[in-house]
Amino acid sequence: MSMFYMPVRVYEEENCVMNHARDFVQFGKKALIVSGRHSAIANGSYADITAALDSVGIGHVLFNEVEENPSTHTIMKARDLGVQEQVDFVIGVGGGSPMDASKAIALMIKKADKDISYLYSPDGDSSTIPIVAVPTTCGTGSEVTAVSVLTMPEKQTKKSIPHKIFPDLALIDGKYLASAPRSVLCNTAFDALTHLIESYLNTKATDYSRMCVDAGLKVWARSQEIIRGSRKAETADLLNMMRASMMAGMAIAHTATTLPHGLSYPVTIRLRVPHGKATAYFTAGYLTEASAADREYILSTAGFASIDDFRAVFHAACGEINAEEEKIREVLNDAVEELGSNPVKLGLAPFNPDKEMLRRIAFYELDHAL
Repeated sequence: MSMFYMPVRVYEEENCVMNHARDFVQFGKKALIVSGRHSAIANGSYADITAALDSVGIGHVLFNEVEENPSTHTIMKARDLGVQEQVDFVIGVGGGSPMDASKAIALMIKKADKDISYLYSPDGDSSTIPIVAVPTTCGTGSEVTAVSVLTMPEKQTKKSIPHKIFPDLALIDGKYLASAPRSVLCNTAFDALTHLIESYLNTKATDYSRMCVDAGLKVWARSQEIIRGSRKAETADLLNMMRASMMAGMAIAHTATTLPHGLSYPVTIRLRVPHGKATAYFTAGYLTEASAADREYILSTAGFASIDDFRAVFHAACGEINAEEEKIREVLNDAVEELGSNPVKLGLAPFNPDKEMLRRIAFYELDHAL
């Protein structure tokens, strides 16, 4: 059986937030705006959101303490503010961290009588107050997925909560990328690309999910010159990068991510490597395990001449891991052990992976110098 489900209403245009101010009215009279500490101010998205809310008479309160890889404790702090302020809906603005956090916060505001353990309760009711997503990076696709990945500080790991929570509305505007540092642009763009690749090379892949992958790879390729650094981004490029990220999100919403994402979490947490860079670090190794036909299709459609071309662009755009090789190998070994005991993630890879294969993928970049 195949099924395609994408319940998020998506608008994409210049000045999207203000143009759709009336769409906020249906969600209530007061919003909790969830963001990181600085980027929403710097890129103008916070100003656009507050202006739109003010124009239709909706009150708002800001929670701007979402860190990269948001913790469960941050979720509860924001939940308490939302309950105290009696908000009706949540607006997540930023990259994957604020948008993922907004889903969990909306859940816990709805479940105001529950404690932090409810976030990972597998049998709990997943209903939330309404959620609006305003992405300002081009990687996560969280605006169209049901996934919320949080950090559990006590366990020093990242894990998706079991609750499947789609936003109700997504408002996409490429202008928010204009002020992003090149490092953020490249890291998040490679995150979107890994989403597309992992969705295509996936046991849950269908013609419907691959429809999103095919479109996403082609749109991603339009702005590859920006990633390569051969020209500056124009307005159309920024919107293309946002669109590719959204299409990648639609794809993984149907398949979930697989081995590169699974291996990346210890690298992100312990070596403080940005998420997109960490996932892309394992992508060349993952592609080498695919059939030649699949590998050629993916690389050529995304605009790469070969796997070494992909690796050269990735390393030039995102840089190397800033840690001693001994420490990197230690973390990679632990990542292999951790993923090797995750049958759900392993079951999504179409290669029947064993520990030997996981090690080949994990150590590919160290073992194959360009």
